[in-house]
Amino acid sequence: MREAALGERSILITGCSSGIGHDAAVTLKARGWRVFAACRKAEDCARLKADGFESPRIDYTDPTSIVEGLAEVLEATGGTLDALFNNGAYGMPARTEDLPREALREMFETNVFGVHDLTHRVLPVMRAQGRGRIVNNSSTLGFVTIPWRGCYAATKHALEALTHTLRVEMRGTGVDVILIQPGPITTKFRVNSIPHYEKWIDITKTGDPLAYAEGPQKRLYTDSGPDRFELPASAVTAKLIRALEAPNPRARYLVTTPTYIAEVLRRILPLWAIDRIVARV
Repeated sequence: MREAALGERSILITGCSSGIGHDAAVTLKARGWRVFAACRKAEDCARLKADGFESPRIDYTDPTSIVEGLAEVLEATGGTLDALFNNGAYGMPARTEDLPREALREMFETNVFGVHDLTHRVLPVMRAQGRGRIVNNSSTLGFVTIPWRGCYAATKHALEALTHTLRVEMRGTGVDVILIQPGPITTKFRVNSIPHYEKWIDITKTGDPLAYAEGPQKRLYTDSGPDRFELPASAVTAKLIRALEAPNPRARYLVTTPTYIAEVLRRILPLWAIDRIVARV
Protein backbone atom coordinates (compact mmCIF):
# COMPACT_ATOMS: atom_id res chain seq x y z
CA MET A 1 0.00 0.00 0.00
CA ARG A 2 2.07 2.93 -1.20
CA GLU A 3 4.00 4.47 1.78
CA ALA A 4 2.46 2.10 4.32
CA ALA A 5 4.16 -0.87 2.68
CA LEU A 6 7.47 0.24 4.25
CA GLY A 7 6.28 -0.20 7.83
CA GLU A 8 3.57 -1.72 9.96
CA ARG A 9 0.16 -1.45 8.33
CA SER A 10 -2.97 -0.94 10.42
CA ILE A 11 -6.52 -2.05 9.67
CA LEU A 12 -9.83 -1.75 11.46
CA ILE A 13 -12.21 -4.64 10.74
CA THR A 14 -15.80 -4.75 11.95
CA GLY A 15 -17.88 -7.85 12.68
CA CYS A 16 -14.96 -9.95 13.94
CA SER A 17 -16.77 -12.18 16.43
CA SER A 18 -16.93 -15.00 13.86
CA GLY A 19 -17.05 -15.79 10.15
CA ILE A 20 -15.54 -13.49 7.57
CA GLY A 21 -14.40 -10.83 10.02
CA HIS A 22 -12.68 -13.28 12.34
CA ASP A 23 -10.93 -15.10 9.51
CA ALA A 24 -9.75 -11.80 8.04
CA ALA A 25 -8.44 -10.62 11.41
CA VAL A 26 -6.49 -13.83 12.08
CA THR A 27 -5.02 -14.00 8.59
CA LEU A 28 -4.01 -10.36 8.32
CA LYS A 29 -2.41 -10.41 11.75
CA ALA A 30 -0.34 -13.39 10.64
CA ARG A 31 0.70 -11.36 7.56
CA GLY A 32 2.09 -8.58 9.77
CA TRP A 33 -0.83 -6.18 9.84
CA ARG A 34 -1.75 -4.44 13.07
CA VAL A 35 -5.36 -5.56 13.31
CA PHE A 36 -8.08 -3.83 15.28
CA ALA A 37 -10.74 -6.54 15.38
CA ALA A 38 -13.98 -4.78 16.31
CA CYS A 39 -17.07 -6.57 17.60
CA ARG A 40 -20.59 -5.48 18.47
CA LYS A 41 -20.69 -7.18 21.88
CA ALA A 42 -18.30 -6.47 24.75
CA GLU A 43 -17.97 -10.18 25.57
CA ASP A 44 -16.74 -10.91 22.04
CA CYS A 45 -14.21 -8.09 22.31
CA ALA A 46 -12.99 -9.60 25.59
CA ARG A 47 -12.59 -13.00 23.94
CA LEU A 48 -10.56 -11.54 21.08
CA LYS A 49 -8.39 -9.55 23.49
CA ALA A 50 -7.66 -12.80 25.33
CA ASP A 51 -6.53 -14.17 21.96
CA GLY A 52 -4.07 -11.30 21.56
CA PHE A 53 -6.08 -8.88 19.42
CA GLU A 54 -6.76 -5.22 19.93
CA SER A 55 -10.56 -5.22 19.89
CA PRO A 56 -12.57 -2.01 20.19
CA ARG A 57 -16.32 -2.33 20.61
CA ILE A 58 -18.10 -0.98 17.52
CA ASP A 59 -21.82 -1.49 17.02
CA TYR A 60 -23.09 0.06 13.79
CA THR A 61 -26.43 0.84 15.46
CA ASP A 62 -24.73 2.75 18.30
CA PRO A 63 -23.13 6.03 17.12
CA THR A 64 -21.37 6.48 20.47
CA SER A 65 -19.60 3.15 20.06
CA ILE A 66 -18.45 4.20 16.59
CA VAL A 67 -16.97 7.44 17.91
CA GLU A 68 -15.35 5.82 20.94
CA GLY A 69 -14.16 2.72 19.09
CA LEU A 70 -12.47 4.71 16.36
CA ALA A 71 -10.94 7.06 18.95
CA GLU A 72 -9.45 4.01 20.68
CA VAL A 73 -7.91 2.88 17.39
CA LEU A 74 -6.48 6.29 16.52
CA GLU A 75 -5.05 6.77 20.00
CA ALA A 76 -3.25 3.44 19.65
CA THR A 77 -1.82 4.27 16.20
CA GLY A 78 -0.93 7.90 16.85
CA GLY A 79 -3.74 9.16 14.63
CA THR A 80 -3.26 7.06 11.50
CA LEU A 81 -5.13 4.20 9.87
CA ASP A 82 -4.15 2.44 6.66
CA ALA A 83 -7.32 0.46 5.98
CA LEU A 84 -10.92 -0.07 7.02
CA PHE A 85 -12.85 -3.25 6.23
CA ASN A 86 -16.58 -2.65 6.75
CA ASN A 87 -17.74 -6.21 7.26
CA GLY A 88 -20.49 -6.18 9.88
CA ALA A 89 -24.01 -6.86 8.57
CA TYR A 90 -26.98 -9.17 8.97
CA GLY A 91 -29.87 -10.50 6.91
CA MET A 92 -33.36 -11.86 7.44
CA PRO A 93 -35.56 -13.95 5.12
CA ALA A 94 -39.02 -12.52 4.52
CA ARG A 95 -41.50 -11.72 1.80
CA THR A 96 -41.16 -8.04 0.99
CA GLU A 97 -44.90 -7.57 1.53
CA ASP A 98 -44.50 -8.72 5.14
CA LEU A 99 -41.74 -6.29 6.13
CA PRO A 100 -42.88 -3.48 8.43
CA ARG A 101 -41.17 -0.13 8.14
CA GLU A 102 -39.34 -0.68 11.42
CA ALA A 103 -37.73 -3.90 10.15
CA LEU A 104 -36.33 -2.08 7.13
CA ARG A 105 -35.09 0.78 9.28
CA GLU A 106 -33.36 -1.56 11.70
CA MET A 107 -31.47 -3.41 8.98
CA PHE A 108 -30.48 -0.20 7.21
CA GLU A 109 -29.10 1.13 10.51
CA THR A 110 -26.61 -1.74 10.61
CA ASN A 111 -25.91 -2.52 6.97
CA VAL A 112 -25.85 1.02 5.57
CA PHE A 113 -26.08 3.92 8.03
CA GLY A 114 -23.54 2.55 10.51
CA VAL A 115 -21.13 1.63 7.72
CA HIS A 116 -21.41 5.14 6.32
CA ASP A 117 -20.98 6.73 9.74
CA LEU A 118 -17.73 4.89 10.44
CA THR A 119 -16.43 5.53 6.92
CA HIS A 120 -17.34 9.22 7.20
CA ARG A 121 -15.23 9.46 10.37
CA VAL A 122 -12.27 7.53 8.97
CA LEU A 123 -11.95 9.47 5.71
CA PRO A 124 -10.51 12.70 7.22
CA VAL A 125 -7.72 10.61 8.74
CA MET A 126 -6.90 9.02 5.39
CA ARG A 127 -7.14 12.32 3.55
CA ALA A 128 -4.70 13.89 5.99
CA GLN A 129 -2.15 11.10 5.54
CA GLY A 130 -2.69 11.00 1.77
CA ARG A 131 -3.40 7.28 1.52
CA GLY A 132 -5.74 4.53 2.65
CA ARG A 133 -8.06 1.73 1.62
CA ILE A 134 -11.79 1.52 2.37
CA VAL A 135 -13.10 -1.97 1.63
CA ASN A 136 -16.85 -2.58 1.91
CA ASN A 137 -18.19 -6.12 2.11
CA SER A 138 -21.27 -6.38 -0.09
CA SER A 139 -22.93 -9.45 -1.62
CA THR A 140 -24.12 -11.00 -4.84
CA LEU A 141 -27.39 -9.42 -3.72
CA GLY A 142 -25.78 -6.02 -4.04
CA PHE A 143 -26.35 -6.14 -7.81
CA VAL A 144 -29.08 -8.79 -8.23
CA THR A 145 -31.85 -9.95 -5.94
CA ILE A 146 -33.82 -13.11 -5.18
CA PRO A 147 -37.10 -13.90 -3.43
CA TRP A 148 -37.11 -13.65 0.38
CA ARG A 149 -34.12 -11.31 0.43
CA GLY A 150 -35.67 -7.98 -0.50
CA CYS A 151 -34.64 -6.13 2.65
CA TYR A 152 -31.07 -7.42 2.69
CA ALA A 153 -30.68 -6.83 -1.05
CA ALA A 154 -31.98 -3.28 -0.62
CA THR A 155 -29.29 -2.54 1.97
CA LYS A 156 -26.55 -4.02 -0.18
CA HIS A 157 -27.73 -2.17 -3.30
CA ALA A 158 -27.57 1.03 -1.24
CA LEU A 159 -24.11 0.17 0.07
CA GLU A 160 -22.86 -0.43 -3.46
CA ALA A 161 -24.24 2.89 -4.68
CA LEU A 162 -22.51 4.73 -1.83
CA THR A 163 -19.28 2.82 -2.44
CA HIS A 164 -19.24 3.48 -6.19
CA THR A 165 -19.92 7.17 -5.72
CA LEU A 166 -17.31 7.52 -3.00
CA ARG A 167 -14.73 5.75 -5.14
CA VAL A 168 -15.19 8.33 -7.90
CA GLU A 169 -15.20 11.24 -5.47
CA MET A 170 -11.95 10.10 -3.81
CA ARG A 171 -9.97 9.93 -7.04
CA GLY A 172 -6.66 11.74 -6.70
CA THR A 173 -6.67 11.69 -2.89
CA GLY A 174 -4.67 8.49 -2.43
CA VAL A 175 -7.69 6.78 -0.87
CA ASP A 176 -8.98 3.72 -2.72
CA VAL A 177 -12.59 2.58 -2.19
CA ILE A 178 -13.26 -1.05 -3.02
CA LEU A 179 -16.12 -3.56 -3.00
CA ILE A 180 -15.96 -7.24 -2.19
CA GLN A 181 -18.98 -9.20 -3.44
CA PRO A 182 -19.26 -12.66 -1.83
CA GLY A 183 -21.87 -15.26 -2.54
CA PRO A 184 -22.58 -18.24 -0.25
CA ILE A 185 -19.92 -18.35 2.49
CA THR A 186 -19.73 -20.69 5.48
CA THR A 187 -20.53 -18.44 8.45
CA LYS A 188 -23.12 -18.04 11.22
CA PHE A 189 -25.05 -15.68 8.94
CA ARG A 190 -28.17 -17.86 8.84
CA VAL A 191 -28.17 -18.58 12.58
CA ASN A 192 -27.60 -14.90 13.36
CA SER A 193 -30.67 -13.98 11.32
CA ILE A 194 -33.03 -16.04 13.49
CA PRO A 195 -33.59 -13.43 16.25
CA HIS A 196 -34.45 -10.79 13.65
CA TYR A 197 -36.77 -13.17 11.81
CA GLU A 198 -38.56 -14.09 15.01
CA LYS A 199 -38.85 -10.44 16.00
CA TRP A 200 -40.48 -9.23 12.81
CA ILE A 201 -42.19 -12.16 11.08
CA ASP A 202 -45.32 -13.96 12.30
CA ILE A 203 -46.16 -16.52 9.63
CA THR A 204 -49.71 -16.87 10.95
CA LYS A 205 -50.31 -13.31 9.78
CA THR A 206 -48.70 -13.52 6.36
CA GLY A 207 -50.46 -13.90 3.05
CA ASP A 208 -48.78 -17.24 2.34
CA PRO A 209 -47.85 -19.11 5.55
CA LEU A 210 -47.23 -22.35 3.63
CA ALA A 211 -44.47 -20.70 1.62
CA TYR A 212 -42.73 -19.73 4.86
CA ALA A 213 -43.12 -23.20 6.32
CA GLU A 214 -41.62 -24.83 3.22
CA GLY A 215 -38.98 -22.14 2.68
CA PRO A 216 -37.18 -20.07 5.34
CA GLN A 217 -38.53 -22.04 8.31
CA LYS A 218 -36.73 -25.16 7.10
CA ARG A 219 -33.56 -23.33 6.15
CA LEU A 220 -33.34 -21.45 9.45
CA TYR A 221 -34.09 -24.26 11.83
CA THR A 222 -32.71 -27.31 10.02
CA ASP A 223 -29.00 -27.90 9.62
CA SER A 224 -28.89 -29.19 6.07
CA GLY A 225 -25.16 -28.66 5.64
CA PRO A 226 -23.42 -26.21 3.33
CA ASP A 227 -25.16 -24.75 0.31
CA ARG A 228 -24.08 -25.69 -3.18
CA PHE A 229 -20.99 -23.68 -4.21
CA GLU A 230 -20.49 -22.51 -0.61
CA LEU A 231 -16.92 -21.50 0.21
CA PRO A 232 -15.13 -20.93 3.53
CA ALA A 233 -14.58 -17.45 4.92
CA SER A 234 -10.95 -17.70 3.82
CA ALA A 235 -12.13 -17.23 0.22
CA VAL A 236 -13.25 -13.71 1.12
CA THR A 237 -10.04 -13.04 3.02
CA ALA A 238 -8.03 -13.99 -0.07
CA LYS A 239 -9.82 -11.29 -2.07
CA LEU A 240 -9.48 -8.84 0.82
CA ILE A 241 -5.72 -9.32 0.78
CA ARG A 242 -5.67 -8.44 -2.91
CA ALA A 243 -7.80 -5.37 -2.27
CA LEU A 244 -5.48 -4.23 0.51
CA GLU A 245 -2.06 -5.11 -0.86
CA ALA A 246 -2.30 -4.74 -4.65
CA PRO A 247 -0.51 -1.59 -5.87
CA ASN A 248 -3.52 -0.78 -8.05
CA PRO A 249 -6.58 -2.54 -6.63
CA ARG A 250 -9.67 -3.31 -8.65
CA ALA A 251 -12.94 -1.53 -7.95
CA ARG A 252 -14.67 -4.86 -7.23
CA TYR A 253 -13.66 -8.35 -6.20
CA LEU A 254 -16.17 -11.16 -6.78
CA VAL A 255 -16.18 -14.31 -4.64
CA THR A 256 -17.86 -17.70 -5.31
CA THR A 257 -19.24 -19.22 -8.50
CA PRO A 258 -22.82 -17.88 -8.04
CA THR A 259 -21.49 -14.34 -7.93
CA TYR A 260 -19.62 -14.75 -11.21
CA ILE A 261 -22.66 -16.39 -12.82
CA ALA A 262 -24.95 -13.60 -11.61
CA GLU A 263 -22.59 -10.99 -13.01
CA VAL A 264 -22.55 -12.64 -16.43
CA LEU A 265 -26.33 -13.11 -16.54
CA ARG A 266 -26.89 -9.50 -15.51
CA ARG A 267 -24.80 -8.35 -18.45
CA ILE A 268 -26.25 -10.57 -21.18
CA LEU A 269 -29.90 -11.23 -20.32
CA PRO A 270 -32.96 -8.98 -20.42
CA LEU A 271 -34.64 -8.27 -17.09
CA TRP A 272 -37.62 -10.54 -17.78
CA ALA A 273 -35.28 -13.50 -18.28
CA ILE A 274 -33.42 -12.76 -15.06
CA ASP A 275 -36.76 -12.55 -13.23
CA ARG A 276 -37.67 -16.06 -14.42
CA ILE A 277 -34.33 -17.45 -13.26
CA VAL A 278 -34.31 -15.88 -9.79
CA ALA A 279 -37.96 -16.82 -9.21
CA ARG A 280 -36.82 -20.45 -9.06
CA VAL A 281 -34.13 -19.84 -6.44
